Amino acid sequence: MIIDTHTHIYTEEFDADRADVVSRALAAGVRVMLLPGINASTIAPMLSTCRTWPGICFPLIGLHPEDVREDYADVLEEMEKLLDGDSEFRLTDANRPSDCQSIEELRSSISFIGIGEIGLDFYWDATYKAEQLKAFESQLRCAARYHLPVVIHQRAAFDELYALMESFRPEALTGIFHCFGGTADEAERLLSFPGFMLGIGGALTYKKSTLPDVLRNNVPLDRIVVETDAPYLAPVPFRGRRNEPAYIVEVVRRLADIYDQTPDAVAARTTANALRIFPTLDSTR
Repeated sequence: MIIDTHTHIYTEEFDADRADVVSRALAAGVRVMLLPGINASTIAPMLSTCRTWPGICFPLIGLHPEDVREDYADVLEEMEKLLDGDSEFRLTDANRPSDCQSIEELRSSISFIGIGEIGLDFYWDATYKAEQLKAFESQLRCAARYHLPVVIHQRAAFDELYALMESFRPEALTGIFHCFGGTADEAERLLSFPGFMLGIGGALTYKKSTLPDVLRNNVPLDRIVVETDAPYLAPVPFRGRRNEPAYIVEVVRRLADIYDQTPDAVAARTTANALRIFPTLDSTR
């Protein structure tokens, strides 16, 4: 069993063949897929995907840092209403699946299992840096209030992110530092938060990646989970194509080489690690 801890198969890139994508994932040994949110418009298709594949796909809710704008506080207020189960969130023609009329219908028998994808990203544009910082802090507070794990995105913002995380250390948050590709020092600092794992994906397989050495020498296997970030960051030999959960086996194989383990052992260990962060998933095994 493999858990893909980060995939966006609910987005339009998969509209033409989503069922085939899920079938290929199951055939490859992926039994659980975690679906982090991006913004308000992705909530309905994400929940629809989880309703179609119950026990396989599980939703998280969050505002991605690249989607933070001046109205971030209003967006987060609506998202928290969904967590409370008392939402005035309304489906629009742009976000309504063809088989569903209300968010209440979509939420039937579905619970959000975490807060994500949240974080900081100043790589392309720091126009909303102040808003990103406030939105990230607000969502960390939300995670602490609801006792939910977080999935954290960071790019070109390590120091700012670490400082905010440090201020929340007393809250004993748990979660995943998604798409880790940093240095040995950054790995050590992030792993100083005992309730967190590093999310490792397709970049591990790239020829010029320094990540294999960072992991081999600094990160124990029991602090790693695997992810695809589909449709992005497809691993070798699929680099340049649309990524999908079935390709996660390439990440598992590369980790097996790095840690001198069998792929089955790596799959079992990373699955156990994911279940430590998301214990409610254990009932799906």
